[in-house]
Amino acid sequence: MSGAASTTVLVAGSTGFIGTELVAQLERAGCSVTTLVRREPRNPSEFHWEPQSGTIDSRAIDNADVVINLAGAPTGKLPWTPSYKREILRSRVDGTRAIADAIRRSKTPPTTFLSGSAVGYFGSRPGEVLTDKSRKGTGFLSDVVDAWEQAARLTPSSTRLVMFRTGIVVGQGGAFTPLNLMTRVGLGSRLGSGAQFWPWISLHDEAAAIVHLMRSNFAGVVSLVGPTPATAGRVTRALARSLKRPHWFAVPSFAFRMLGDAGKDLILVDEQVTPQTLVSTGFKFRHETVEQAIDAFID
Repeated sequence: MSGAASTTVLVAGSTGFIGTELVAQLERAGCSVTTLVRREPRNPSEFHWEPQSGTIDSRAIDNADVVINLAGAPTGKLPWTPSYKREILRSRVDGTRAIADAIRRSKTPPTTFLSGSAVGYFGSRPGEVLTDKSRKGTGFLSDVVDAWEQAARLTPSSTRLVMFRTGIVVGQGGAFTPLNLMTRVGLGSRLGSGAQFWPWISLHDEAAAIVHLMRSNFAGVVSLVGPTPATAGRVTRALARSLKRPHWFAVPSFAFRMLGDAGKDLILVDEQVTPQTLVSTGFKFRHETVEQAIDAFID
């Protein structure tokens, strides 16, 4: 897809942290944006869906040139009780499968389906540099992402499929909210050893990369992460510096292990993921370091 003007883009998860920025960038690019909503639609640009039952208003798919799926229960919500872990998995797999099935049934299917995914696919891999060719890891989130991507692969071959694996999105919201709040009140801390690599990307670049991939001819799996690797310690120090708050404390690793899979997969995870594939498509980052990304949203 060479251009975005006059393109009708259907977005699932449009009101979330990433979705709000993505819709804004799509509209600035001249796209006509429609959305999938679970409540009763309030205007002609909204279409009802029930991801768990696989129900989607067929007009939403038939009228779209591109479908982008960002829907899924937030992983940053704690604790991960057994029932919430089932929701994390179900909300991603059911919604993605519902869209793939609707595309397969459509008489006028979209040319492109961009399906959300996550770098959690790789699991914790200390000492490794990970690319999109790296094997699947282990752990709860790795298994969730694998099932999520398998659901996306049900999309018919006539529709170009892009699965974008997102890292920690740096901005005013999402997974950064608890770090931001903790640091603002003077409790900026090293989390675990602080030496674990956290794959990050700025909110602007996350949305811009999705728009870029929509316009490209790329198909397959691509990691959306910033070009400069950063450890957890570098991230928390940069946040404290930008907020002009102290960074005196240290929370030991065992405290996060008490959170079970959430602590292991969100805080102690060590994933040095490179954006090789994204860069090869010609994408240019606005924020090349985590410090730039943090300063942008603090301003």
